[in-house]
Amino acid sequence: MSTPAKSIIWNIPNLLTLFRIAIIPLLVVLLLPLHKLAVPTQSAGFFAALLFALASITDWLDGYLARRMGIVTTFGKFLDPIADKLIVMAALIMILPFGWVPAWMVLVILGREIIITGLRGIASTEGIVIAASQLGKFKTIFQIVAILGLLLHYDYHWLFGIDHPYFLVNMHNIGMFYLWIATILTIWSGVDYLVKFMRLFTK
Repeated sequence: MSTPAKSIIWNIPNLLTLFRIAIIPLLVVLLLPLHKLAVPTQSAGFFAALLFALASITDWLDGYLARRMGIVTTFGKFLDPIADKLIVMAALIMILPFGWVPAWMVLVILGREIIITGLRGIASTEGIVIAASQLGKFKTIFQIVAILGLLLHYDYHWLFGIDHPYFLVNMHNIGMFYLWIATILTIWSGVDYLVKFMRLFTK
């Protein structure tokens, strides 16, 4: 017979979060170079982007279901942001060796996540909750769009059946455009969290 604690952990929102973590190895395998090519194939990038999009949808869905079903748990609050950070880190780190993303941007994004996670952990030990800001939410949205573009990487026809340069869309350029915005918001929201942290602990 399941204990109450287990039933709290193994609910639909938490299972969706765990599913998001389970996607990461598949994403990594898809982004490994095939047949000794220097970079993943266009098909591999497409399916990697599809997996990342699926993970992003479950990120929204698990939060929605947790609130709708009234089963917001401490375990879920702990696991959900970790799952988000892991899949973002996995995608960025895997495409880094191919030159699809500047190393300094990856360092800024990952460094910010590590620092802010640490600060929020320190605050939580004191019984203080630093809630996610609107800047942080916008940062996440732009990161998702940017990574989707970077994973797709190659040229795609936006009008199917018309093979003409005017109808080609370079997804890498689109991804880089949104990544610049995401990086700016990453720095801005990181500073915002740091200021909130300092105010809380200097009262």
